[in-house]
Amino acid sequence: MTTIKADDVKRRDFLQLTAGGFGIVGVIAAATPLVNSLNPAKDTLALATTEVDISTIPPGEGRTVTWQGKPVFIKHRTPEEIKEAEDVNLALLGDKEIDSDRVKRPEWLVAIGICTHLGCVPTGQKMTEARGDYGGWFCPCHGSHYDTSGRIRKGPAPKNLAVPPYEFISDTVIKIG
Repeated sequence: MTTIKADDVKRRDFLQLTAGGFGIVGVIAAATPLVNSLNPAKDTLALATTEVDISTIPPGEGRTVTWQGKPVFIKHRTPEEIKEAEDVNLALLGDKEIDSDRVKRPEWLVAIGICTHLGCVPTGQKMTEARGDYGGWFCPCHGSHYDTSGRIRKGPAPKNLAVPPYEFISDTVIKIG
């Protein structure tokens, strides 16, 4: 019968700990590229935010910019459009949302320009385009009408135009995203 010496036990424990340590390091080394491949690409991160100079948009007009591959409507609302949006009876709205919850400054509306029915792009950004019965946007594909706050007022769309995350970084620049 062989006896196990204390030095052999220490040596075996050391070898097991060393092998385990190398195994853990190997797993981490193999997993790091895999985890990094799940991060967004640099071109996608570049689209994560968009800065827009709004100083050239006169009241009553708008501009369409692209953010994350989606059209975003930026509308410089007139005092009449603001009053019209604020005075709406919420009981008449399908997706009840007050105007002040949709804007950070009353004169500027920022909304993703995708109809919430089937994903079409509504008309109404240009002065010559149809704006629907409520002066905002009109989706000619299925007849959804949006008001000057981007809220659905008539037609099959179930929700208001979405408001993306945005902030005013100065009086003339909006950062979307």
